[in-house]
Amino acid sequence: MEDILNIFIKSVFIDNMVFAYFLGMCSYLAVSKTVKTSFGLGIAVVFVLTITIPINFLMEKYLLKEGALAWISSDFADVDLSFLTFILFIAVIASMVQLVEMIIEKFSPALYSSLGIFLPLIAVNCAILGGALFMSEREYANIGEATVFGFGSGIGWLLAIVGIAAIREKIKYSNIPKPLKGLGITFIITGLMGLAFMGFMGIDI
Repeated sequence: MEDILNIFIKSVFIDNMVFAYFLGMCSYLAVSKTVKTSFGLGIAVVFVLTITIPINFLMEKYLLKEGALAWISSDFADVDLSFLTFILFIAVIASMVQLVEMIIEKFSPALYSSLGIFLPLIAVNCAILGGALFMSEREYANIGEATVFGFGSGIGWLLAIVGIAAIREKIKYSNIPKPLKGLGITFIITGLMGLAFMGFMGIDI
């Protein structure tokens, strides 16, 4: 239980996809103009990460790694399909994003319309693929740990985009120098938030 909590806290605050690795910045910057659309996209990212990372974990463990096919027959014990990792990870992500897109279109047409092109772009969001690759690199012991890592990474991305959206809504009424309006001040605030999140590195569970 302690390991699960540790993985969750680290993935949300310490290894935050946006503030620690600057992954998923394209949609983070483009969609974070209002809290409503940011929250909708953030929930979609949480869902996709929570679903795709455990699927990719199982696929890597029982299909892609060297010796992973030994469960079929001892004849396949030396087979190594790891060269297919990127292709299959992306295929799983694209499938789940398509599912999310259909669900949002059916149940929330307004959100679907406001997200526009950025919803299908989740499929090529580097935070999603980055989560799968981090999962592979860190070699989690079981699917439970991989799922918690995926969920925590999604929550961290959600916090980041909703946080910057809330700030951007407020600074619309601030006296910002003209050259810094828009993306300029957003980059500065993102850097400051990244520095603030570095304070979580002192967490010791």
